[in-house]
Amino acid sequence: MQWRSIVVGLLLLRLAFSFILWLTFGLGPSWGFNFPINFNFSLHKIELFGEKVGADPRSGAWLRHLTEEHGYKKPYLRFFEDGGDEYAKKYSFFPEKLKAEMRGMARDMFYFGYENYMKYAFPEDELNPIDCQGRGPDVLNPSNININDVLGNYSLTLIDTLDTLLVLGNVSEFHRAVKLVIDTVSFDKDSTVQVFEANIRILGSLISAHILLTDSKQPFGNVGLEDYDNELLHLAHDLAVRLLPAFENTGTGIPYPRVNLKSGVPPDTINETCTAGAGSLLVEFGILSRLIGDSTFEWVARRAVKALWNLRSNETGLLGNVVNIQTGQWVGKQSGLGAGMDSFYEYLLKSYILFGEKEDYKMFKAAYESIHNHLRRGREACNEGEGDPPLYVNVNMFNGQIMNTWIDSLQAFFPGLQVLNGDVENAICLHAFYYAIWKRFGALPERYNWQLQAPDVLFYPLRPELVESTYLLYQATKNPFYLHVGMDILQSIEKYTKVRCGYATLHHVVDKSKEDRMESFFLSETCKYLYLLFDEDNPLHKSESKYIFTTEGHVVPIDKRFREKQWNDGELSDQDMTNVPHTNTSNCDRIPDERRYALPLKSVYMRQIDHMVGLS
Repeated sequence: MQWRSIVVGLLLLRLAFSFILWLTFGLGPSWGFNFPINFNFSLHKIELFGEKVGADPRSGAWLRHLTEEHGYKKPYLRFFEDGGDEYAKKYSFFPEKLKAEMRGMARDMFYFGYENYMKYAFPEDELNPIDCQGRGPDVLNPSNININDVLGNYSLTLIDTLDTLLVLGNVSEFHRAVKLVIDTVSFDKDSTVQVFEANIRILGSLISAHILLTDSKQPFGNVGLEDYDNELLHLAHDLAVRLLPAFENTGTGIPYPRVNLKSGVPPDTINETCTAGAGSLLVEFGILSRLIGDSTFEWVARRAVKALWNLRSNETGLLGNVVNIQTGQWVGKQSGLGAGMDSFYEYLLKSYILFGEKEDYKMFKAAYESIHNHLRRGREACNEGEGDPPLYVNVNMFNGQIMNTWIDSLQAFFPGLQVLNGDVENAICLHAFYYAIWKRFGALPERYNWQLQAPDVLFYPLRPELVESTYLLYQATKNPFYLHVGMDILQSIEKYTKVRCGYATLHHVVDKSKEDRMESFFLSETCKYLYLLFDEDNPLHKSESKYIFTTEGHVVPIDKRFREKQWNDGELSDQDMTNVPHTNTSNCDRIPDERRYALPLKSVYMRQIDHMVGLS
């Protein structure tokens, strides 16, 4: 009977606590109801930390400031009414001199991190920018997957950075880096790494650098390397072969999450993996297959995507975030846009763009519709109607009910994906939400509770997702507002994360305390997108060829070579996608018309975004 008393006591305690929150702040939980639209917050109220707030963030007192009012007296929609040109005046212009200054600042940021890595850390995987030392796998603690999933003792940061050197126009250093990789890197290592991380950071970069070295169109000028004999492609092939054991002996065709590069799948490995980790291999594996004429790699990657797709809910069309690779049972039933899910959706669309396989776009279109129907909350239009602006939440994959009240920073990639899909208006609106959070902290906390309007997880590891979406929105709209956003992000990173030998992870976005780690994606993605944002004349923007970025920011051309297979379709016959709604709509039909979006942004959109981030 004692346990019943404990349960009843805990339930009464929760009811009392929620009632107090409701009375005081209107922050009571949703109680698992269907949560129609009423968030109890508006984006213009994200005035979390003005400079006048002097509370010690470590004391917890800063949380009390989250619930204070900030003097907004007008109804929410009145902030977006016509009248006055102050918004357009503020953001409709970005001087060329300032653009050049920001481009130089982004370049200097990259080289400060890169040169210190080469000086203090190479050939180790990462730079510890505070202690000015290198970092490799944690061999003393094999269970430290936060480190060991990524670091394989294969000069990760150098490899991950190769194509960024070309984007910055440094052909000589690119050549030196390629030679270093060829001469020093081997994958014959007793390292257990995550298949997903090795694929996007290492395999993707080797393939990208190889293509750029051998590209007949040479968008970056004459970058061919004398006596180059496809060594990067051979390294990529060697790594991919070492990842293949992950796909063996699984009951579903969904790969194991980790492999040892010498011995294959470890005997004590788990049978659970996340949807993004297993379903985001197709771009790199598919390009490799089409470059070398071996269908194996594309076949296993497509089989994994198909297996995941066929496990989606019959009711909602959604997938969960963690699955058992032997039974096909969903271990994690949360469906969202962030960690564990993000790049699965991204690669459905990018695989279609690269390979032209209609099944990929059919899956993406169906997934996008399910996301819109079940994850999106708020009013239908970004700028019209009653209620709060749209937000994408985490829900139960089987019934669409909200599972928690946080979003994570990885979700900030989604506006960029919406741009690629031609849904620019929704991209503008969602991007404004993430920028509003950045504006308050000078960084994106890893998790943010949209109901409490406070961070749940406080660190920021120099992630690129918001920068990527900012860059793609600027390319789609050419609106100078996004240059202002980029400048704000660039200056915040410089101000809050720069240390003696590089740029450090923020341990706490409020007090700006730091951790001694600079992940490779800071140089391969964050700095790259910041530089490209301010470099209008970059060869990627001027080339007659078209390019796309992998989920790790590596440049690959949209090339007819990748739409041609050197094998018969029969070899992949069991990859025919089933249970996918039929559509005749081409992705190209939804590519945005730049002229359509450039002008409205300077009026209604700009006033909305300006007020959302508290700049008015």
